[in-house]
Amino acid sequence: MKRLLFLLMATAAMSAWAQPQSNSERIVHNDPSKYRELSAVHAGAGKMGFTQLIGRNDLAANFLYLHSGVIHAKSGIGHHYHHNIEEMYVLLSGEAEFTVNGRTSRLKAPVAVPCKMGDSHAIYNPTGEPLRWLNFAVSQRKGQGDAFDLGDSRVGVAIDKIPVFVSHQFKKDGLRDVNHPYAGNGALSRRAFGPEVFSTSWNHVDHVVIPAGKSIGPRQLEGIEEVYYVMKGSGNLTVGTVTKPIVADDSFSGLLGENLTLANTGTEDLELIVIGISVSSGKDPNKFKALSKPKAMVLQMDFVVPKENAEAFERMYHSIYVPAMTVQAGYVGSKLLRLFPEDVAKAIEAEPTTYNYSIQISFDTEENRRKWVASPQHQIAWPAASSLAKEFKWRGYDVMGDDDQR
Repeated sequence: MKRLLFLLMATAAMSAWAQPQSNSERIVHNDPSKYRELSAVHAGAGKMGFTQLIGRNDLAANFLYLHSGVIHAKSGIGHHYHHNIEEMYVLLSGEAEFTVNGRTSRLKAPVAVPCKMGDSHAIYNPTGEPLRWLNFAVSQRKGQGDAFDLGDSRVGVAIDKIPVFVSHQFKKDGLRDVNHPYAGNGALSRRAFGPEVFSTSWNHVDHVVIPAGKSIGPRQLEGIEEVYYVMKGSGNLTVGTVTKPIVADDSFSGLLGENLTLANTGTEDLELIVIGISVSSGKDPNKFKALSKPKAMVLQMDFVVPKENAEAFERMYHSIYVPAMTVQAGYVGSKLLRLFPEDVAKAIEAEPTTYNYSIQISFDTEENRRKWVASPQHQIAWPAASSLAKEFKWRGYDVMGDDDQR
């Protein structure tokens, strides 16, 4: 049943991908003629052109948006900060004064400046020419954003010659052809920012260049989703078995579990920015990969607890059983499970059982669990549990994967 559901979902997604392209689909072109004009953005100076390329509902992960636009001469985005999101401004052309936490430096394109959660930030164009920019954002909670304006345009402020905040220049001389996620057929890459830079589930920012005639993939996205922006060049994007062309200033996303191939079909380098977001609350995509050996063990104990003992049994777990285990070497955690009420169990067609409670305990090794069984604390905890039950049984498991979202 689960496999059938997965196949149906995959087929539906691929069917949608195969439809004729429009701005509401996967590949979205950054077209300045479709920008809308905004004034005093976050209490900033002047005017700017603006559009959204990818939004909060386009990925399963906590990606919030990819915005793009043109900041006109002597205009900018005012000083502000966010409680719940992290952003990264990318300057595609021109020069701008970037401010992070009240310190300002002038940077030239192409450059990226991450704005960590809670850091105030702004961007101002002091030149007489317009500049092109992108703004990627990842939220702490799915689909939720916020902003607090400081009422500061940052016009005419003191400039630090050397930035005192994090930034990255997209230079090709720092790229390499080995030891990166896109290696295999001549692609060059460099990781601009890793997960340690961010507080949200933002996992990476990569600079990728695919020389003419080269490609990357097929590459399956495991534990992450990605957002791409084509800085230069042209080529083909293949998702599964469906291929579509991409050109400079296209943006698109790769979804969890998809196989993506990018091929350079042009005569110049195909250059991209790749943003990765973990789909879990943790930021390590490797947690979704199969283990070669157990990471822990779990003992599941099932109990038949009379109705009159139910309250005491639940109280015993919290007051006796857990405290007794927390002092043991190798203790990982535990859960107390109570069987669904009969009407709910019937509604979901659950397997009938007389066991109405389970306690699952986890230790890093079976050896440490057995030491717990031999401990003085176990001689108190186990009788406290078993004396409240009419019947019990247990079985052990090796932990070959978990997804604790706490």
